[in-house]
Amino acid sequence: MTFDGASTLTRLTRTLPPISLAQVLERAELQTRVDRKYLVPAAVCEAMLPRLGDEYAALEIRGLRRFRYSSTYFDTPDLLTFRQHLQGRRRRYKIRTRAYLDSGECTFEVKLAGARDVTDKRRMPYDIASREELDGTARDFLEDVLLTAYRMNAPDIVVPAATTAYLRSTLVQRSAPGRVTLDAALTCTKEDAVVAADPGMVLIESKSERADAPVDRILRDQGFRPVKISKYCVAVAVLHPWMPANPWHPAMRAFFDGRGPLYEAA
Repeated sequence: MTFDGASTLTRLTRTLPPISLAQVLERAELQTRVDRKYLVPAAVCEAMLPRLGDEYAALEIRGLRRFRYSSTYFDTPDLLTFRQHLQGRRRRYKIRTRAYLDSGECTFEVKLAGARDVTDKRRMPYDIASREELDGTARDFLEDVLLTAYRMNAPDIVVPAATTAYLRSTLVQRSAPGRVTLDAALTCTKEDAVVAADPGMVLIESKSERADAPVDRILRDQGFRPVKISKYCVAVAVLHPWMPANPWHPAMRAFFDGRGPLYEAA
């Protein structure tokens, strides 16, 4: 059997009980949360199923349990937000649109870094046709979030810096407000430059109010520890190999295995 990440998401989720989006939003939306991320071979993900089945249900929407996502990240021309993350600044943030390609829905989001590794995500509905640009409403929202949270003004100019596309399945803890996302088939693009991650790896994110959800214990028992990885920062690093990216080098070696940008024909 071939253990690629995309097929693993299908095989893993189809054996779990379903949970609806309304139930997820009611029980485990977790816009303020603790995130832990793991890079796991697809075969290991499938081996986890007997223990996951006792703890989690799989998000199902219109019969689908695997969904296509596309996120466009915005930054200043000199990559200010990337450099803030590189330097570990306390008041750092990411700016992005997130498109849910199967439903045609889209949001504009500002992700704030909080104390003790807590993530605070602020978002608003957005026109999917405009996901590669920021309109006046998004600019006003960004300004308001940064002034309220950090007492700082938004950058004068932000431009599309990288787009990530991937497949995602979501698991929801049945006994507590915890959630797990499993991402596979990650591709990073900017203009005509394309970098694809290792198709045999799955990025698992544990999102919970505390730092020790069932999936964290399962992965710890398997010998896996959380890794430092940001899809945006890794995308910038692999699309621009000359950029310093020391904090993410171990994750990049595991996820991209030395892959560099390929350029599609115009």
